Amino acid sequence: MNFDLLIIGSGPGGYVAAIRGAQLGLKVAIIEKEALGGVCLNWGCIPTKSFLRSAEVLKLIKGSEKYGIKSELGKIDISEVVKRSRSIAKRLSSGVEFLLKKNKVEVFLGEASFKSSKSVQIKSKNNSIKEITSKNICIATGGRPREISGVPNSSNIWFYKDALQVDKIPSTLLVVGSGAIGVEFASFFAQMGSDVSLLEVKPNILPNEDREISNFVEKQFSNRGIKIFKNHSLESLKEKEGLVKAELKSKDRALNLEFDKAILAVGIVGNIENLNLEGVKINCSNGSIIVDEYCRTNVDNIYAIGDVASPPWLAHKASHEGISVAEQVAGMKVHPIEKDRIPACTYCDPEVASIGLSEKEVIEKGVEFKIGIFPFSANGKALAMGYENGFIKTIIQKDTGEFLGVHMVGMGVTELIHNYALAKEAEIIQENIENTIFPHPTLSEAIHESVLKSSAKGIHI
Repeated sequence: MNFDLLIIGSGPGGYVAAIRGAQLGLKVAIIEKEALGGVCLNWGCIPTKSFLRSAEVLKLIKGSEKYGIKSELGKIDISEVVKRSRSIAKRLSSGVEFLLKKNKVEVFLGEASFKSSKSVQIKSKNNSIKEITSKNICIATGGRPREISGVPNSSNIWFYKDALQVDKIPSTLLVVGSGAIGVEFASFFAQMGSDVSLLEVKPNILPNEDREISNFVEKQFSNRGIKIFKNHSLESLKEKEGLVKAELKSKDRALNLEFDKAILAVGIVGNIENLNLEGVKINCSNGSIIVDEYCRTNVDNIYAIGDVASPPWLAHKASHEGISVAEQVAGMKVHPIEKDRIPACTYCDPEVASIGLSEKEVIEKGVEFKIGIFPFSANGKALAMGYENGFIKTIIQKDTGEFLGVHMVGMGVTELIHNYALAKEAEIIQENIENTIFPHPTLSEAIHESVLKSSAKGIHI
């Protein structure tokens, strides 16, 4: 069997590439060794958002009196939380299967490995082997949690997949790593009643975010009772007598703590093993495939997209890259992937969303800039909804009005950040936003006010 485009992996990068390729008239195949939709749909983005929505509902119920509603409810049935999450994932996976079938994409189930730069061997679960060829191949095998050396395999030490199948809320929980995955689980389990400790080796949590944002989230977490250990390394993590024993160390102290459970969330490593990449001489580095801004590897007809290629580890980045690859294979001219135009979202409470450069990065570049910060406490819709904790910070180049970076924190901000993604793509500048009429009352008015504030034109602050 010979194809125009063969994709290894059916996550948000792979299945999108397959559908776009089919739309363009290519003969497309996709290989998946587990469930269609990949980690994002089955064990990442979607099920975690279902968990976090359950936590948000619980928070609303517990705080309902401030809205004038008295309720005695608030009992947690974690089995139903898990059941809802899994049913949503299953529904979407079935949706991906339908879309691939609708677009006449041929699906092969099994594990892929390269035989040559244009042929792939597929080993099915029953160990049968078949070989298919393709003019172009796209690697979209995704990533998996980075492991920590010396940490034992234990039912009490979880990765994200284990945490999404929990049958009991732990009394005490250690979350190792405070990136997006870590803070989302810390936020969820704290709301569900766990005594949560969050460990970060760097000086601040959410280390990839603007410092003002991470400081704000840290304060909100601390106010909710989450214990935060910054500048602390994990010296050891062991299980003894049914408990997880953690040794933490900072510059001036060592701590020995006990927890019911621990979650490891210290980053992602690409799924590059067993593909026989060395057989076709594809260049890799630090667990990822090296690609250029067009997702091309060093082998002419082989591409790589999503988590297996490079950070940021974001589903929407993978999808965009998948479309780019399909269009290149079809002979279309495409734009390079520009990472400063990729928005990032973290769905803890409060939510975090950002795009472009942080204030520290702008300073390091030596660019003259101005900043506008507008708090949601001055936004009518936010106050009415009880979303007053948070703000929007807009960093603008002083002379040109270009948006260098935007950083948001607060409930609902993940639904606002796309406005700046569009602005950067369309090369919209400060003046365009200032002259835009924003609807009232909406959270989006805070965007307008933040931009106005950078030039001392703010109205409501």
